[in-house]
Amino acid sequence: MSAVEPQTARATPPPAIADPAPLGLAGFAMTTLVLSCFNAGFFDKTAEGVVLPLALFYGGLGQLLAGMWEFRRGNTFGATAFSSFGAFWLAYYVLVKDVAPTLAASVDFHNALGLFLLVWGIFTGYMTIAAIRVNHAVLSVFVALTLTFVVLAIGEFSKNGDITKAGGWLGLLTGLLAWYTSFAGVASSTFNREVVPVRVPRKLN
Repeated sequence: MSAVEPQTARATPPPAIADPAPLGLAGFAMTTLVLSCFNAGFFDKTAEGVVLPLALFYGGLGQLLAGMWEFRRGNTFGATAFSSFGAFWLAYYVLVKDVAPTLAASVDFHNALGLFLLVWGIFTGYMTIAAIRVNHAVLSVFVALTLTFVVLAIGEFSKNGDITKAGGWLGLLTGLLAWYTSFAGVASSTFNREVVPVRVPRKLN
């Protein structure tokens, strides 16, 4: 059963492909951690472009592929989550590389960027509700990510660098939680037992 698959009984045998969730979580975690280091103010923003290769290949294409494999496994939650956040990182790549330089002089640039972040926060928020039925590790990732998007959006709307830094710290927490969840999936598959806890919820009657 997938690391991000709702814990419900299945009448059909499991698909004969590996669980793609640890890959998707790892791609998301690493890209989020690197970007959040800049948002939190650890490094100068002029070097932020270092995140673009990760956004394109690991966070973007890697997660998108994981989402497609989740479709193959019949996991609607995992397919929607990984495909969407893979698309997010691909969109981020285009935004930073091609769009932002032409819009930076606009008086509405920060509001537009805040809107971009806010709608992703809304999407993540309703996915968080579904994550309640996955496991507690995945739920923690989605809760932290929702807060990250909302705080970063507020930082852009208000043009407040301190709020953006707070969003960066939340992003670091989100990335670490995603890495933990990815490790849990890889380790449980490799050792054929639960190595680190993810706290699966009780089945619905």
